[in-house]
Amino acid sequence: MHCGPPGLGVPLTGRSGPLVGTRVVEFAALGPAPFAALLLADLGADVVTVDRVPAGGRGDGLTAMTTGALGRGRRSIAVNTKDPAGRELVLDLVAGADALIEGFRPGVMERLGLGPEPCLARRPSLVYGRMTGWGQEGPLAMSAGHDVNYIAAAGVLGHIGPTDGPPVVPLNVVGDFGGGGMLLALGVLAAMLEARGSARGQVVDAAMVDGSALLMTMMYELAGRGQWNPARQSNMNDGGAHFYGVYETSDGRYVSIAAMEPKFYAVLLDLIGLSADDLPDQWDTTAWPALRERLAAVFRTRSRQEWTDLLEGTDACFAPVLSMAEAPSHPHAVARDAFVTVDGVVQPAPAPRFSRTPAAVDRGTARVGEHTAEVLAELGLSPAQVDDLVAGGSVGQAG
Repeated sequence: MHCGPPGLGVPLTGRSGPLVGTRVVEFAALGPAPFAALLLADLGADVVTVDRVPAGGRGDGLTAMTTGALGRGRRSIAVNTKDPAGRELVLDLVAGADALIEGFRPGVMERLGLGPEPCLARRPSLVYGRMTGWGQEGPLAMSAGHDVNYIAAAGVLGHIGPTDGPPVVPLNVVGDFGGGGMLLALGVLAAMLEARGSARGQVVDAAMVDGSALLMTMMYELAGRGQWNPARQSNMNDGGAHFYGVYETSDGRYVSIAAMEPKFYAVLLDLIGLSADDLPDQWDTTAWPALRERLAAVFRTRSRQEWTDLLEGTDACFAPVLSMAEAPSHPHAVARDAFVTVDGVVQPAPAPRFSRTPAAVDRGTARVGEHTAEVLAELGLSPAQVDDLVAGGSVGQAG
């Protein structure tokens, strides 16, 4: 792998995907809820984002996280949801939707008059997706928090990091996006599938603390069987095993290996010039620290590129540790069109892949209120009616 400037990615395409024909109403919120909306939009859903009025941009703290990649693929309508006319317009929009996504604290949507009860009354088959940190109920439901708090309480954070140091924050991919937005999207899809047969909607309560714990299912099972060492960096896949981890190279960069299976471990040892006959058994945990030092010394003898040339594509279970600037140019990423350029920014392409109804990004991030007139016209309002609503402050349009 030769690192250079990131590629430009594949061009945007027209709307396609398995969810074409599905409409989702999204209330602009923070990270995980927009990520769920992004996933649905990538899969072809017509996602209409309800933004705040006035349409002065997305920098008010609440909607700032919907800019860029997290806001791609949607249309925006700016509505004053505290105004009776604006609230009624939202309910009209909900009446034609398959799902709704909101990411506020419990009770906020109810106070706006847009909670599950009035929305399901308007659309009985509506799937009402709710994204919170602590869930809709429980002693912490009304408490503020962020990703690191949820993964801490879920038993995730305490197991990530070195033995002799504090836990390490794994970005905000576990709570916000994996345990949060990804599971919200899954729950919404499952409920929409059920509603096709029952014609009855329901509320999806997606909590990041629940989802983060769910991602730890295998580790909880191992712990329950007495097969997990509670000390950090002492287990097979937490950096304890010498054959599963990250090593520094001679140029100060890093490579990763994951040669867990004996046959792959044998390939790794052979290629890096070690013999199993001269080493303790692979699964002798008492020998892991010494074996890690042995492998560390070997990997420090060559550069990352030299190790990549030798090990990449073999059964040694190897990959260079790349930055976000480097990953889009990796030959495998280029061959799979794994990145796209949206609004001039290189970012991950939709996933997973579909053989017959491929997912795609058909537009970038909308300006707040960019599609207000368009969406209201779909609801049957005339241009004059839209102008009256704008003049009255019930809705806003992009300047």
